[in-house]
Amino acid sequence: MRVLIVDDEPSIRKTTRIALETTGHTAVEAATAARALKAVEQEAFDAVFLDLKLGADDGLALLDRILQARPAPAVVMFTAYANIATAVEAMRRGAFDFIPKPFTPDQIRAVVAKVERAAVIGRRVRALESEVAAEVPPPALDSNEPAMTRALAVAFKAAESSASLLLLGPSGTGKSVLARELHRRSAQREAAFVTVNCPSLSRELLESELFGHVKGAFTGAVSDTVGKVSTADGGTLFLDEIGELPLAIQPKLLRLLQEREYERVGDPEPRRAHVRVIAATNRNLAEEVKAGRFREDLFYRLNVIAVTLPGLRERAGDIPGLAESYRRHFAARLGRKITGYAPGVLAAFAGYAWPGNLRELRNVVERAVILAAGEMIEPADLPEPFAVGPDPGIAVGARVTLDELEAEHLRRVLALTRNLDEAARVLGIDPATLYRKRQKLGLI
Repeated sequence: MRVLIVDDEPSIRKTTRIALETTGHTAVEAATAARALKAVEQEAFDAVFLDLKLGADDGLALLDRILQARPAPAVVMFTAYANIATAVEAMRRGAFDFIPKPFTPDQIRAVVAKVERAAVIGRRVRALESEVAAEVPPPALDSNEPAMTRALAVAFKAAESSASLLLLGPSGTGKSVLARELHRRSAQREAAFVTVNCPSLSRELLESELFGHVKGAFTGAVSDTVGKVSTADGGTLFLDEIGELPLAIQPKLLRLLQEREYERVGDPEPRRAHVRVIAATNRNLAEEVKAGRFREDLFYRLNVIAVTLPGLRERAGDIPGLAESYRRHFAARLGRKITGYAPGVLAAFAGYAWPGNLRELRNVVERAVILAAGEMIEPADLPEPFAVGPDPGIAVGARVTLDELEAEHLRRVLALTRNLDEAARVLGIDPATLYRKRQKLGLI
């Protein structure tokens, strides 16, 4: 590694440099804050050893400046025993570790080994994040449709607050994707984002997964488990499908939200956790409250800010852009040279009801990229609900009049939609205008 040593005592700099160089690292020395900042501006360092008492300069102020570098190095503070409290403050500000003076070369080598291990772990995490990003399509959080833009505006405005958020909408509309984006924009972004899928487990196992348990709390509890609430402490706890949370667990979640306290299964000792809760459901929670399946007080505690994500059929204008984004993603991931969509495919997409919403669109595009015989996705590459006859009809760019082209487009949209109201929505006109056009073009 390349290491910067910042200390106004030549003997300290020399001792540290020798300890580093004997283990194969390269060291640069700086006696003042000005020289240290110049060095950091000119080159990147993996680590910095920084004295808290740097002559007339303030070591903590220099720490703040060094940590602004990109990439930020790991900063290890030198401090006398009398300044341990200040060293703790330095770590609160972002220092990696501190070494009390006087120190030995072995202490220097030990802390450098810790920095190396942390760097290796960081590289592995970034590599895993890159692999995950390659597997997952980009989040569909751009929209030109009013219902979606209103929902996103409310969500993003609330992102930096600590208030609970309730994400509503049909399955597959991107609630979990939005929850992760809200965490990324929040003050808790550096802490964990932890997901709990509420209907995935029995009541007993779900309670243990949420709050943890102690050894022997139930059959199979062979060791202590901290639980996801503890893991999410300081970060975001995402409760997916909260509408299916068992009634027996709901009071315990309410206590966590109101008092920041919870208990592990089998352990009466209260524990504290400060988590920001984002919950999602495709159910009507107000109706669930009336039916006695969801606690009213928990509903109001979760429903501080509610965001309803519209189904894909309500944001038809976004479908071409979403389909193109998915095409690029899957073509790159699968190593296929798929350059676009043939005429008729996007028209079929526009006329489809999309009961599975974004999740269904993604699956349809992935299937088409896999099955496409050429460089374009053809109607024949789509699954059964999109099946079309062998005659594609009049194509865009053919030597036909605008009336003939419009009539052909109306025929296709009418064939792919369930009624005139839906067809009018797809075409972006009102039903009365659609009726008049059908009369004019002889389609009635």
